[in-house]
Amino acid sequence: MYRTNTCGELTLKNKGQEVTLCGWLQRSRDLGGMTFIDLRDRYGITQLAFNMETNPELCEKARKLGREYVLQAKGTVIERASKNSKIPTGEIEIEVHELNILNKSKNPPFTIEDKSDGGDDLRMRYRYLDIRRNPVRRNLELRHRMAMLVRNYLSGKDFLEIETPMLIKSTPEGARDFVVPSRMNPGEFYALPQSPQQYKQLLMVAGMDRYFQIVRCFRDEDLRADRQPEFTQIDCEMSFVHQEDVLNMFEGLAKHLFHEVKGLDFDKFPRITWHDAMRRYGSDKPDIRFGMEFVELNDVAKGNGFALFDNAELVVGICAKGCAEYTRKQLDALTDFVKRPQVGAGGLVYIKYNSDGTFKSSIDKFFSQEQQKAVADRFGAEPGDLMLILCGPAMKTRMQLCALRLEMGDQLGLRNPDVYAPLWVIDFPLLEWDEETQRYYAMHHPFTSPKPEDQSLLDDESRWGDIRADAYDIVINGVEVGGGSIRIHDRELQNKMFHTLGFTDEKAYEQFGFLMDAFTYGAPPHAGLAFGFDRLCSLFGGADSIRDFIAFPKNNSGRDVMSGSPAPISQEQLDELMIDVKQTAKQ
Repeated sequence: MYRTNTCGELTLKNKGQEVTLCGWLQRSRDLGGMTFIDLRDRYGITQLAFNMETNPELCEKARKLGREYVLQAKGTVIERASKNSKIPTGEIEIEVHELNILNKSKNPPFTIEDKSDGGDDLRMRYRYLDIRRNPVRRNLELRHRMAMLVRNYLSGKDFLEIETPMLIKSTPEGARDFVVPSRMNPGEFYALPQSPQQYKQLLMVAGMDRYFQIVRCFRDEDLRADRQPEFTQIDCEMSFVHQEDVLNMFEGLAKHLFHEVKGLDFDKFPRITWHDAMRRYGSDKPDIRFGMEFVELNDVAKGNGFALFDNAELVVGICAKGCAEYTRKQLDALTDFVKRPQVGAGGLVYIKYNSDGTFKSSIDKFFSQEQQKAVADRFGAEPGDLMLILCGPAMKTRMQLCALRLEMGDQLGLRNPDVYAPLWVIDFPLLEWDEETQRYYAMHHPFTSPKPEDQSLLDDESRWGDIRADAYDIVINGVEVGGGSIRIHDRELQNKMFHTLGFTDEKAYEQFGFLMDAFTYGAPPHAGLAFGFDRLCSLFGGADSIRDFIAFPKNNSGRDVMSGSPAPISQEQLDELMIDVKQTAKQ
């Protein structure tokens, strides 16, 4: 056999044993009479010892080895003279009597250490080397562990893991599809699934009752730290359930993961409606690790001769406890922050509640000390607090203040990645209006059911914006990690939903006829939820980006810089697919 043990398991209990280890040369140290090599594999590091006095030939061989050489070492486990308490194998070393080079290595382009000198682009180009680093390896081990916990939990709840197709029909709603040309059907295309939505609903029609799948999904959209063109979902569906059943089931899964992975236990997750989340936090995925909830000020801020407030639809602010000592430089930096294009505010109003009970603000000219006290009372502010206020169109201003709230949370250290605050956001709008196209779109997808008491509003176009969906998101630390809904299972209601979204009967049947036909054969009431598995892993791993929890991620341009994809294909392949690249480019 190549090895008898791994590089992470030997201790003083193994003293005197003859062992064979395999791994990569992490580092070597030549001390004259002795040479030491740290041998690394996935499980840890073991020190190899070579003695010039007792085995000069082997010691000379060891001195000539380079970093990342693949080695096999045979020897005796001995007690280490200079122990290393930082690693599990730090009390022993191997007195080597046979050393074999299994493969040589070029000098790696960056140091394969916990803290590497390689930048993101370089490490992504040599991702197979980056994965050798402990932080990335640990992330992938965490991902594996969480996947196993999910599978075992759901299997124990009678869910069946069922695979759904990767080559499906393109649908017009939602993000852009990745499309795949069909050689056997020239001029026709498959799409890669954005989710298994329709197939998991069909599995409910098929009587499978409880389905799950840890499934790869694809969306051709702009990328950021928590988004990749291909990503993984924990996709689930259940029959004969109400919203409460679904929330309890998947809150249980989240609690199970928290308990097993982080050693944390939670009471019942709080719930907040979408409208309350937007009113109190300006976000449908609020970070509730800290307070600083929005305070609306229209009645105390208007009518004092300050035109910006008087003419605004909404005046709203937050109170930063203990921040009245912020300097002018710090306040100017906050103003610059809200003026950034990504935030889009026109400016920022501040009121300092000084420790002596007086006020200092950017609106002293318009607001007396008594009037500022009235504003402070609305905030519940105390001496030493800082009030930050924005104004403008209601929804836009709330979103701008949300960005400022999160920035203040960061500045004040209130967003500790080791603290977790999960919650449910429920009762989303069913439809959202798009100004550009002047039409309504499904906020989630066209298979989401309206709340039963709101279904009649589908008949009144003037009320479409008031319809609530039987939809829910699970949010952790300001990140949406999962979402789902009660599905429409009645063909007539599904038809009405398609009409609301602008589909003709013919177009709806062309796109979704197979699902609508299935609803005529006894579709049960059903509902589901999908967790973003990559996001869940990054949250549990205490990271902002999902990339380090994916073995081979894409960069922000959707490119795999390691393999060079996407890339052109040969003319022969294009001819087989009957694709004229030049003609397509002209069009």
